[in-house]
Amino acid sequence: MAAPKHPDKWIKTDSNGLYCSALDAYIDPMQPVKRAIVTHGHADHARPGHGEVFATPQTLQIMQIRYGDDFCETPRALPYGKTVNIKKGQLHFAPAGHILGSAQAVIDFAQHRLVLSGDYKRHYDPTCEAFEVTPCDVFVTEATFGLPVFKHPNIDDEMQKLLDSMQLFADRCHLVGVYALGKCQRLMLSLRGLGYSKPIYLHGALIKLCEFYQSQGVDLGAWIPVTEVSDLKSLKGELVLAPPSALSDRWSRKLPNVMTAMASGWMQIRARSKQRRAELPLIISDHCDWPELIQTITQVNPREVWVTHGREQALVHQAQKMGYKAKALSLIGYDEDES
Repeated sequence: MAAPKHPDKWIKTDSNGLYCSALDAYIDPMQPVKRAIVTHGHADHARPGHGEVFATPQTLQIMQIRYGDDFCETPRALPYGKTVNIKKGQLHFAPAGHILGSAQAVIDFAQHRLVLSGDYKRHYDPTCEAFEVTPCDVFVTEATFGLPVFKHPNIDDEMQKLLDSMQLFADRCHLVGVYALGKCQRLMLSLRGLGYSKPIYLHGALIKLCEFYQSQGVDLGAWIPVTEVSDLKSLKGELVLAPPSALSDRWSRKLPNVMTAMASGWMQIRARSKQRRAELPLIISDHCDWPELIQTITQVNPREVWVTHGREQALVHQAQKMGYKAKALSLIGYDEDES
């Protein structure tokens, strides 16, 4: 009897990304393809124009919000834990803890299990389901913050810095750059947990996804679109959230006496915070830091570790030191900014 086909025989990389021949499907492909498995709704992973798309119900709804009703030809909603047969293999999703609806793609074929984690984090986040450790033969992990220097603080500690600044500089409008999907809602929920009950003012680009999170049972508290504020001078002493691109454009210059902040895992790097012109850098990431990457590999305990985008070589070296067979997949095209 022939030996079972190792995953490196049915998982390949090409210009579109990661291709699984057992399912005849790409995972988070760069360009439109016949069949796509989409791990989560961030734009560098969830792109429009595919034929068939397998994703969690929340991810499909996010894609619809962002791209319209015709974002793909055939959406296939696959809730966590439900298994579907595709071509020669099986697929199910496990929570990834990254953002609402984010998933690890668990592929079973030829007596092997491969888990493609997508983007994931291990820090507590009440806006989405927590990462689920799934034992497997091959674990495919990101390495966005895959260097020992990266260790993310608790989000509540960073949000307390924001609240302290608002108290100290009570005459300034605090404008915080946040990514519309995941970061914005997580930040709002942290503030509510710390007792901030005032309305939070939102740039128009954040509205639809905040409404979606609320429709999914995530209570963000009171918020008001900035477009509904007749006198922008009244925002002195208030908190305004906006996409990072708005921090330096004409829109932000209409706000009174602005204190600019930026929420990102990259804010622990001084050059990045200067690049964003952030007077108040807030280190808040939706990805694993170095200790969490090591913790996850240990808990999953696969036979092999494959590393995708990010600081691949450092994590490959560390996994090898831990006794695992490891290699880098060298995927390109995934955006580090929504981190």
